[in-house]
Amino acid sequence: MADAPTLSVTMLGAGQEVGRSCCVLQYRGKTIVCDTGVHPAYSGMASLPFVDELDWSTVDAILITHFHLDHAAALTYIMEKTNFRDGPGKVYMTHPTKAVHKFMMQDYVRMSSSSSDALFSPLDMTMSLSSIIPVSVHQLITPCPGVSFTPYHAGHVLGACMFLIDIAGLKILYTGDYSREEDRHLVKAELPPTRPDVLIVESTFGVQSSEAREDKELRFTTLIHTILKRGGHVLLPSFALGRAQELLLILDEYWKKHPDLHSVPIYFASSLARKCMAVYQTYIHTMNSNIRSRFAKRDNPFVFKHISNLPQTRGWERKIADGPPCVVLASPGFMQTGPSRELFELWAPDARNGLIITGYSIEGTLARDIMSEPDEVMSQKGVPIQRKISVDYISFSAHVDYSQNSEFIEAVKAQHVVLVHGEQTAMGRLRAAMTSRYKDRDEDVKIHTPRNLETLHLSFRGERVAKAIGTLAAKPPQPNDIVSGLLVAKDYSYTLLDPRDLRDFAGLSTCTVTQRQKIVLGVRWDLVRWHLEGMFGSVEEGVDKDGIQTMRVMGAIDVKHTAEHELTLEWDSSSNNDMIADSTLALITGIDKSPASVKLTTQPAHSHSHAHPHADVESESADMARIQRLVMFLEAHFGDVELHMPEAAEDDAEQGEDSTEPSLLVSLDEAEAQINLVTMTVASTNDALRKRVEAVLDMALSTVSSLTESFISGAPISVGEGNVPNHGRSKTSSEAPADAHETDMGAVLPVGKGKAAADEGGSDLTEQSDDDDGMLQVHD
Repeated sequence: MADAPTLSVTMLGAGQEVGRSCCVLQYRGKTIVCDTGVHPAYSGMASLPFVDELDWSTVDAILITHFHLDHAAALTYIMEKTNFRDGPGKVYMTHPTKAVHKFMMQDYVRMSSSSSDALFSPLDMTMSLSSIIPVSVHQLITPCPGVSFTPYHAGHVLGACMFLIDIAGLKILYTGDYSREEDRHLVKAELPPTRPDVLIVESTFGVQSSEAREDKELRFTTLIHTILKRGGHVLLPSFALGRAQELLLILDEYWKKHPDLHSVPIYFASSLARKCMAVYQTYIHTMNSNIRSRFAKRDNPFVFKHISNLPQTRGWERKIADGPPCVVLASPGFMQTGPSRELFELWAPDARNGLIITGYSIEGTLARDIMSEPDEVMSQKGVPIQRKISVDYISFSAHVDYSQNSEFIEAVKAQHVVLVHGEQTAMGRLRAAMTSRYKDRDEDVKIHTPRNLETLHLSFRGERVAKAIGTLAAKPPQPNDIVSGLLVAKDYSYTLLDPRDLRDFAGLSTCTVTQRQKIVLGVRWDLVRWHLEGMFGSVEEGVDKDGIQTMRVMGAIDVKHTAEHELTLEWDSSSNNDMIADSTLALITGIDKSPASVKLTTQPAHSHSHAHPHADVESESADMARIQRLVMFLEAHFGDVELHMPEAAEDDAEQGEDSTEPSLLVSLDEAEAQINLVTMTVASTNDALRKRVEAVLDMALSTVSSLTESFISGAPISVGEGNVPNHGRSKTSSEAPADAHETDMGAVLPVGKGKAAADEGGSDLTEQSDDDDGMLQVHD
């Protein structure tokens, strides 16, 4: 069951850029969207992903990896301002992510409501939050038939996860932002236990490598201490949640170890962070062992002893700027607006002050521009400001660097790797580096870097697996065994079982669909038999349980003489039986036009008791004629063929045990092969000749044998002395619909000797019972 379905990956955002992450996965009619963020460098509609490029009513699920705005802030707009609600789609995120997302969006709405390009209202936000479904890490979720996903820890921030998605058996790992380094409060990203077919991974830092955590913490605290000693203020632009909590843990511990700094205040200028600190204390169990052990000892690590929240009253920025040296963590991290921007403009002209950029900065933001240390910066009011403040960059960004990312990509071992969430240059360098590493190891791994709106089509060719259960699984099959049963398909998974087990294992019942076709024909019964024997070799003749004259064709089709000028064809529907029925019907409807029929019916005294020239005849002369045809066929391939009969073999003792049975001897280039005419097996000391003779013999047998001899539909029929068992089951009066083989559970498909599926057509269909045994009586 090999096929080549195609996965479509379309980036509506974060394609060769950082920001507005939005990845659309489409496979086998299912659509999954991963992340719906905004671009921090833009505002209003320009900050959204390219939402108009997707019919959101077709989306089956939206999966949000974490609460950062560039991954989740567009969710409300999509849920309330597009046709998403018209479809079956659901939204999923982890419990901590939903808890923090609520506060993040409240703050986002408050900040954007003052401008004219607000994307949605507070009511829209409240409505969307009520529809979000929270999930737990490692919980298997099935949003719709054929689709499932499991969240795994991703590090990065509280509640962040990567999703292992299964769509109709195709496995896709979407990492979102992730970190493979355990810090002071978060676990590192997990490596899922299942190997995915596709890995969609961030490439934020490209091929950059970060310094060890201990080294950068030392450099960070030393730099702050130096700025404070020279009488300056320290500004740490940071997002309210995520890295800010990590920095607070570092500073609180450093202040505890240095009593000389106890008089220097540390302020956290974020009302949002104060609200969310309760969330952090609620989800202690999702953090690393260090935090959990401290909490178990009643030492809450998020109750800081040397850090206070700054009351953001009117003019507080000026009071802090004019006050004594201090350290301030202020949001947002990109310094576009808000407290971090206000404090920077006040502190920028003083050389004693210091600015430390602690996270990744997106292109187009002030945080990125200031790292080039310009002499002047433009204020929010358009006034140039002299920059004398020192600028340093120490990355505490919870993104993987090159060594961590490349190690993770190689460990996942996906067939396709899709790089997202990275600027074009950084992404291109990472692609080149990974391509070189795979080439050195001679591994065929495809690495893709799609742009926004560039649809990536990935084809997969693989074998779908059907699990045998019940009776079929009781006896393990041996090599070359043929396993036959019913194939039950449900949600793209397949089960093979015996029809008798269908009710127990699948909750389904089986039936056999019988088709009947009536034909009006003005010829005699014996003439019909004569033509059927000419076509199929032989037919069985008798009467059914109702006493109606019946002929059975190839053990599958009953031809009944139901009225003086009427025949009825009756058969159990299957692909094979339907073909035999079609040929039988075509033959019978053409009998009255056949030249042989005209010749026979114009001679009143002519008897039809003699056999058709092509009919199977049981006699010694018929057997000899068939052997002669086999000999002619074999001689055409191998030259002279010798016939050895039992009488002649008595004088030829060296022939062994096979001399008691008739055989054919084929000679070719001093090699010999013997064909047993009873078992039709080939014996030869030359393996190549034996295989060649077997192949020719198969062709010869199919050529000289009638259809009835070479093909049997269903179980073989044993002819008794007084009756012939029915090939099917006796008919009842209950009607079976044409689609009786379809159920809500899935499609039941015929395999091997399993029960046949119904053939849609105009014929009468009746269900057959498993209880009655219909019999055909044989005429003497």
